[in-house]
Amino acid sequence: MSRPAVGVTIAYDGRREAFFHLRKDYVRSVEQDGGLPLVLAPGGAGDAKELLKRLDALVLTGGDDVDPAFYGEQPHASVRGLVHERDAFELALVREALERDLPLLAICRGHQVLNVAVGGTLIQDIPSQVAGAVAHDPEGERWALAHSVRIEPGTRLRRILGRDEVQVNSFHHQAVKEIGRGLVVSARSPEDGVVEGIELPDRRFALGVQWHPESFWGRPEGFRPLFRALIEAAS
Repeated sequence: MSRPAVGVTIAYDGRREAFFHLRKDYVRSVEQDGGLPLVLAPGGAGDAKELLKRLDALVLTGGDDVDPAFYGEQPHASVRGLVHERDAFELALVREALERDLPLLAICRGHQVLNVAVGGTLIQDIPSQVAGAVAHDPEGERWALAHSVRIEPGTRLRRILGRDEVQVNSFHHQAVKEIGRGLVVSARSPEDGVVEGIELPDRRFALGVQWHPESFWGRPEGFRPLFRALIEAAS
């Protein structure tokens, strides 16, 4: 049986203008459960249809902030690293993937892109806009556990992970605010209510998480079931 082709988005390298950037963790996470990772460099939004004809699934990766113009707001002073081209490209990928019912796993920034793509908005700066927020962007190794996440019963995320609560890593200062059309919240940080998981129940597989499951790809306590479920849906 052929391996499902999984598109993996990449970012611009903020330190070197002539380079793109992708952590190998995403590629290894797709590979270890039988997917064939294909890297998708940011291109024109019009490329989304043609690219997705060649894919069986899509992974939206992390990175810098989504331009608030895409959800009708002015940028907060903390907003950083805006790249309009990447935003437009990934929003088009999400909308086309949902139209095709292509399996989609959206991670950190990707989770936020998924929400914006279906009409949602974002908290632009958790520390200044969420009272009593826990540290969502602490210092530490990529796999260091930062806080707990409570998973909603009856959700796909709950069925995949098989747990009511998990400990996660965390590298973000923004979060989902108003939920986009058709989405349901599948997980929250219990200490401050920040949304940590979203999904579209009426799609074959369309799920976003705010933490970085790929960072645990070589560790026994990781989130491999998320990638396994994506590959199974793509197969």
